[in-house]
Amino acid sequence: MSRTKITPEEALAYHLEPRPGKYDIVASTPMATQRDLSLAYSPGVAVPVQAIADNPETAYDYTVKGNMVAVVSNGTSILGMGNLGALASKPVMEGKAVLFKRFADVNAIDIELDTEDADEIIKAVKLMSPTFGGINLEDIKAPECFIIEQRLKEICDIPVFHDDQHGTAVICAAGLINALELSGKRIQDVRIVLNGAGAAGIACLELIKAMGATPNNCIMCDTKGVVYQGRTEGMNQWKSAHAARTDHRTLEEAMRGADVFLGVSAKGAVTQEMVASMAENPVIFAMANPDPEITPEEAHAVRPDAIVATGRSDYPNQVNNVLGFPYLFRGALDIHARAINDEMKIACAEALARLAREDVPDEVAMAYGRKLSFGRDYIIPTPFDPRLIYVIPPAVARAGMDTGVARRPIIDMKAYEQSLKSRMDPTASILQGVHARAKQAQARMIFAEGDDPRVLRAAVAYQRSGLGRALVVGRENDVREKLEAAGLGDAVRELEVVNAANTRHLEIYKDFLYKRLQREGFDRQDIHRLAARDRHVFAALMLQHGHGDGLVTGATRKSAHVLNLINHVFDAKAEDGAVGVTALLHKGKIVLMGDTLVHEWPEPEDLATIAERAAGVARSLGIEPRVAFVSFSNFGYPVSERATKMYRAADVLDRRRVDFEYEGEMTVDVALNPEQMKQYPFTRLSGPANILVVPARHSASISVKLMQEMAGATVIGPILTGVKKPIQICSTTATVNDIVNMAVMAACRIG
Repeated sequence: MSRTKITPEEALAYHLEPRPGKYDIVASTPMATQRDLSLAYSPGVAVPVQAIADNPETAYDYTVKGNMVAVVSNGTSILGMGNLGALASKPVMEGKAVLFKRFADVNAIDIELDTEDADEIIKAVKLMSPTFGGINLEDIKAPECFIIEQRLKEICDIPVFHDDQHGTAVICAAGLINALELSGKRIQDVRIVLNGAGAAGIACLELIKAMGATPNNCIMCDTKGVVYQGRTEGMNQWKSAHAARTDHRTLEEAMRGADVFLGVSAKGAVTQEMVASMAENPVIFAMANPDPEITPEEAHAVRPDAIVATGRSDYPNQVNNVLGFPYLFRGALDIHARAINDEMKIACAEALARLAREDVPDEVAMAYGRKLSFGRDYIIPTPFDPRLIYVIPPAVARAGMDTGVARRPIIDMKAYEQSLKSRMDPTASILQGVHARAKQAQARMIFAEGDDPRVLRAAVAYQRSGLGRALVVGRENDVREKLEAAGLGDAVRELEVVNAANTRHLEIYKDFLYKRLQREGFDRQDIHRLAARDRHVFAALMLQHGHGDGLVTGATRKSAHVLNLINHVFDAKAEDGAVGVTALLHKGKIVLMGDTLVHEWPEPEDLATIAERAAGVARSLGIEPRVAFVSFSNFGYPVSERATKMYRAADVLDRRRVDFEYEGEMTVDVALNPEQMKQYPFTRLSGPANILVVPARHSASISVKLMQEMAGATVIGPILTGVKKPIQICSTTATVNDIVNMAVMAACRIG
């Protein structure tokens, strides 16, 4: 797996567009009428105020406290960048807040405190703690982080969790459980060497000892060597607690015969000689970021029997905090916990370890472009495993209830697991899956409109993300000028710019096009103008002749016009079976809409074809299709001639004996709302539809644009399907991200 290259310009643009920052706050209750406002504020708000005053526990019932976490930092230890101050830490803390939401549906607010005084931070967090159900401390340097966390745990009655310490420790522990199982060793017997005596290292050692590691078998090292009993140089109370009784004085000495190495230190801290000196089947967790203490390639070169994990996403066995903190807090919040204790952290680690040993769902394998199964290269679950949300929090909640920190125990654990499943957002994992498949495909993607800055930025992003090779149709000088204006001047050397004026293939293209169009009123001069001067036709000819693997266009011209031009080269008309399917992503749901591009007024046979093509797109995305032929009527009422073709389309699919669910005609609310669907118990759909086939192209277009503008839905498409080669046509309003997504669809041959 290649490592994604991100430029400073791209990173800044991501944080700037479409609005500065990474999240918004939206109301979850109606705010439209005077009555709504009276209930939300004065006078209605007085009722819950009094209820909470009478019984503080009801704050969890009447406010967001029970699903709200504060992400608190003072910016004294930002990533690997050091002390850059509170304000500079804000992008990181916003990022942490959106990870909470994305992975566990936990609301989080970032709070940056402009002080390095531990007492001031303790006081500030204590004063604001009634607002929150939990506190996540982040990027605070040692030793202040230890002092702050310990004191807040003592004085707050909500969970306080320093993720830089415990997040790494929990995932490290989960991986170690499985690594030791594979190597046939027991935690109480192994010799463990830790390098890096900062917050994360100390937390790793403390948790592993709590899980049964023998203290005398654990050696901690820092930049001055082994932390041993009697050492005075560079010591503090937290290191002293783990000082070993040993004659070893250097990391090299400590590593000889060791079973386990845990690294949270620096690049290159471990040599191949050290690895070679370790015991049989050594476990090496080189977790320094962004570069590990030793790479898996270097370790395996001298010890093929080693089990290796890193903090990097481009190697197997990534120790990634996002596997822990969202789900720890989810479980803790759901029992209204007073704390997150060691038992809850161990329960999280053990649940993660068990999950890695289970059969991996196909959608997870699809997301990572390879089959995953428990073994030396898969000892830790992947961040996009959809089971995490309903496997880890229940384990954490049980441990919290068993140890007495739960204010409100969960009575029906099965119902709780079902409620967690409903919080799942499938859209991100779907997009992750197609991006991973695109990386595997390494398609040469033709970007037809090299005179548009959005397209050029998308081409650069496509190539630098490791998705494949970007071929840009345009003039080199024009491309260079526009890239330089976008702050991407260095990308000129990376992209391949293709110009009809100097390609050696032009005559071949023209001969092909003339043979195709000579009986449609086109003479040689017409053909030259099309092939040499129209970028859409030229790009399509490149694709037709195998000089690229996929084509993305449409950002500068209306889709109908672009489709007409592409039809000069390919058979992409309605009668050829071409269909346009648009994916709508909104509030964790994905619905496909067809036909949004090709069929103006489809008849029943066409509607059935649209349904089949859309079902194919759905399955390409890892979705089991359920098709609804939608109208303004339900199963014949009210009677309408225009609705008739919708139920006849279902009859066509009956005759075709397709292998997916379908039903119609029906209204959109019945198709999408399970409660409404219950009124028609005879329906053939087993659940809400995820594909809507509408009566005409105009109704599809109206529906998509309405969802986009009014509801803020993310739109991918229209995805062109039913054409011999992968071609995707963007909308003229497409953003850089939209264009990249369409390129990924083409690379994966979705459709």
